Amino acid sequence: MNQRSAPAATYDDTVVRQFTLAAVLWGVVGMLVGVFIAAQLAWPELNFGIPWLSYGRLRPLHTNAVIFAFGGCALFATSYWVVQRTCQVPLFLAKLAGFHFWTWQAVIVAAAISLPLGYTQGKEYAELEWPIDILITISWVAYAVVFFGTIGIRKVRHIYVANWFYASFIIAVAVLHIVNSAAIPAGWMKSYSAYAGVQDAMIQWWYGHNAVGFFLTAGFLGMMYYFIPKQAERPVYSYRLSIVHFWALIFTYMWAGPHHLHYTALPDWTQSIGMVFSLILLAPSWGGMINGVMTLSGAWHKLRDDPVLRFLIVSLSFYGMSTFEGPMMSIKTVNSLSHYTDWTIGHVHSGALGWVGLISMGSLYYLIPRLFGQKKMYSVPAIEIHFWTATIGIVLYIAAMWIAGVMQGLMWRAINADGTLTYTFVESVKATYPFYVIRVVGGLLYLGGMLIMAWNTWMTVAAGRSVRISVPMPQAA
Repeated sequence: MNQRSAPAATYDDTVVRQFTLAAVLWGVVGMLVGVFIAAQLAWPELNFGIPWLSYGRLRPLHTNAVIFAFGGCALFATSYWVVQRTCQVPLFLAKLAGFHFWTWQAVIVAAAISLPLGYTQGKEYAELEWPIDILITISWVAYAVVFFGTIGIRKVRHIYVANWFYASFIIAVAVLHIVNSAAIPAGWMKSYSAYAGVQDAMIQWWYGHNAVGFFLTAGFLGMMYYFIPKQAERPVYSYRLSIVHFWALIFTYMWAGPHHLHYTALPDWTQSIGMVFSLILLAPSWGGMINGVMTLSGAWHKLRDDPVLRFLIVSLSFYGMSTFEGPMMSIKTVNSLSHYTDWTIGHVHSGALGWVGLISMGSLYYLIPRLFGQKKMYSVPAIEIHFWTATIGIVLYIAAMWIAGVMQGLMWRAINADGTLTYTFVESVKATYPFYVIRVVGGLLYLGGMLIMAWNTWMTVAAGRSVRISVPMPQAA
């Protein structure tokens, strides 16, 4: 007897496949540049006397590549996957999503060309000049239209919490980018900020810290709230806590930026407000971390056999560590020791490599076989090797930078009985050298893991075929 089947909801995953593969590619590129400039700090002659290979030009290329190319593509891929399945509809204006992909790749290529050539606004995480800023805005508007349009045509009343985090990331980054990038053009690739002096610094670190807060935290928490329950095959530990986590986090994060400007010309009361909100930020951050980890309640044994789940859960450990360390470093007395030292570099990379990197890799390992018609990645043991290689690399990197940073801070503030400095700056640089070498080793291990992932992805794609994934239809009897 034949049964009449209901129409299937067919999802459009072309753009998801594109962004997924781009994320793996740009991850390798961005981390390769990172290892190279880390090596330059240990062995400065590696710039070979070539201006466009100098640290000052390649460092912003590295940060833009890992944040906006690797991290951005991972966010776009996962958000397009998640919003379709939680709304049970295909993408709104799928062709516009394709436009978003190609314009974003154009932004990345433009950054890869312009930054080594020395075209920069000199703003942290916002170095790209005004023509590229305009292209970023166009691409971002296309992304927002597709994402919010898909939510607007959803077939379920409820908006799943992962989409709230993705939505906040889209809105906040749009506002941050437009306000901070306001500039007066003075040529094809030259401009001057619309702000001056301490106001420019305040707006820059309102942007800079919230780029971390929304691009590198809220967006990736959207990944966490979807992919951990999926991979663990368990519901979120507390849906109520996830809502509290969302509203507390997005309200508090916006006010924490001034802690980047302690002991500067910024008014003291503004610095103090930034410190207070940074301390408050610990509560929602740890609430979300606990919610993600406790989702494994009753399924802890899966960590032994599932390296993908291990990526996702260990990333939360680094998230918890980074979001404890950040508020602690915002305390003025602690900041007086840590500011301008490599402790800050260690803090940033415990979040970037440990939280952002591992949650992205785990989510991509979930997506890739499903996007290319496979039941699992080509090599599960390779995922295992990647996990341990990356984790050991992270530990070497951040431990070296923590030790170097505390040592630098103590050496810089040490004084003799007569009030003169105990150490010269050059002596602190010399003492830091061994830790810079250890950082290179840690970075090489992390890059090695990314290369393993790239090989595993290539083999999985080669073994599979691109498929349009549909909701299963009832079969005829």
